[in-house]
Amino acid sequence: MTRNTSTELGEFLKARRAELSPRSVGLPGGAVRRVPGLRREEVAMLAAISTDYYARLEQGRIQASEPVLDAVARVLDLDEDQRAYVFELAGKEPARPCPQAVQTVQPQLRRLLDDLGSLPAMVLGRQMDVLAWNPLAAALVGDFAQIPAEERNYARMIFSPAMRKLYADWESTARTAVAQLRMEAAHNAGSPRLTTLVNDLSAQDPDFRRWWAAHHVAARTIAARTLNHPIAGELVLDWDTLTATTDPDQQLVIWTAAPDTPTHEGLRFLASWAADNHEAGRRASG
Repeated sequence: MTRNTSTELGEFLKARRAELSPRSVGLPGGAVRRVPGLRREEVAMLAAISTDYYARLEQGRIQASEPVLDAVARVLDLDEDQRAYVFELAGKEPARPCPQAVQTVQPQLRRLLDDLGSLPAMVLGRQMDVLAWNPLAAALVGDFAQIPAEERNYARMIFSPAMRKLYADWESTARTAVAQLRMEAAHNAGSPRLTTLVNDLSAQDPDFRRWWAAHHVAARTIAARTLNHPIAGELVLDWDTLTATTDPDQQLVIWTAAPDTPTHEGLRFLASWAADNHEAGRRASG
């Protein structure tokens, strides 16, 4: 990419962001601005890249990858011709990327979920999408089946009013979820689903917007969480994750409690309650 084309690319990106308002991309309007359009840090946040990286792109001091250009093009709402122009200026092949296939839970994980009757468990996929769960997980954190499939995402759920009540230390839990989502952004740069998720949560929740902009990252590993459950009371649970060898983008999440503890008894009570409710629902529908 020559100096002339890099300058032209920067000027083009600045012109396009000047045409957008915060509200048009789902951000709060705020006070009247001295210059029109989105700020650099807002474009960077929504594209899941750093402000410094985006600034250098506009200044012609860096050559962006195809996934980054894709993410910026989506944030700036570029049409196909504009997107092709950006790729041409950047010296990249403007071929249309194939969308990621919709994930479905691996059969082995599905069978394992079905056998984990006494432990809450679920399968998370890319962008922390909830791909599958067992009845006890639904009883513990909420009825996943009542959430539309396109919104069935654990990071999205964490910022719901119900989760704010459920987790005793909600802020720590939510911060960790945002950091994990940041890690997902590195693995799935340019994902339309991730861009939509970040845009939605940025528009809806100031806490998410602030923590996402902090650029902290974390992997999904182990954690201890205290839940204030409306049926089972206080539950102190260990969260662990197991990665599927058949699809590294799928992880089995299991909540466990030490034997002979109040939480262990609470899970047994919750499992019994969930089974009774399921049977009552089956009879009513029959």
